[in-house]
Amino acid sequence: MLISIDHGNKQIKCCANGNQKIFTSGLLESDTKPPFGDEVLYYKNKYYSLSDRRIPYLRDKSSDERFFILSLFAIADGISGSYIPNTVFSISLSIGLPPSHYGSLYKKFEAYFKNRGIVSFDYNGKTYSIRIENVICFPQTIAAAWTVFSQIKQEPKVMVIDIGGYTADYVQMKGGKADFAVCDSLENGVIKMYNDIIKKTNADLDMLIEESDIDAIIRGQGAAFPDAAQNIAHNMAVAFVDNLMGMIRERGIDLRIGKTVFVGGGSVLLRRYIDSCNKVGRHIFVEDIAANAKGYDLMYRFR
Repeated sequence: MLISIDHGNKQIKCCANGNQKIFTSGLLESDTKPPFGDEVLYYKNKYYSLSDRRIPYLRDKSSDERFFILSLFAIADGISGSYIPNTVFSISLSIGLPPSHYGSLYKKFEAYFKNRGIVSFDYNGKTYSIRIENVICFPQTIAAAWTVFSQIKQEPKVMVIDIGGYTADYVQMKGGKADFAVCDSLENGVIKMYNDIIKKTNADLDMLIEESDIDAIIRGQGAAFPDAAQNIAHNMAVAFVDNLMGMIRERGIDLRIGKTVFVGGGSVLLRRYIDSCNKVGRHIFVEDIAANAKGYDLMYRFR
């Protein structure tokens, strides 16, 4: 069974059997079973449940077991529709990393999932046994672009920008092929914007807001929040987009030339601000925030 997982710093996105699952990259560990909640996983004598409080940024996600355990949630969901008791499921994983981290980390990230033998865990009252047979890591951002390949393959020059949680990744494509000489990962994802808004709102208004509150305001669903807080969030979102496009321009890339493809949850969240930015010319959005995971699936099948 092929399961594709995008291990984002903000969210995990999983695709399997035509279905997808998206959840925050947050994890709670306990020695005893949580009294509430349906999504509880039991693995190596510990109980795990998902949390809206994400794990702090990890450049190397193989540095501890947390992203493996988050992957078990995704794998269990992928198996659930085909679940058969007392069966060892053979799993192939397609995963990814930012383009500029890819060369130095992809072998380590693949090895992180390999050679574990039969992995058994309980999830939502069922016992799962899996053996991860194959793991292939692909460059994210390019993977997401594969989902709209028909719209860009004839373009002489395309810049693909993936605004994620901690990083904003970009890579150039020419004639439908990636040009990795023009790519980078900027540590300027939406988590930085959240932190800046939270600090300013606290300093100026003595108000404590959360990332989900900021999402609501930016999406135009912030009527429950004071106008002053909404103004701070909107103004700083404008500044964040303008600054990010400026950083890309400083690297000798003019987004008014050619076509730009925006992918990732951060791009979708900030769409109206990107549309209004005068530093961006022709552009399209990949609205599906699971596009990288779906791209990994396509790249695995057609490799």
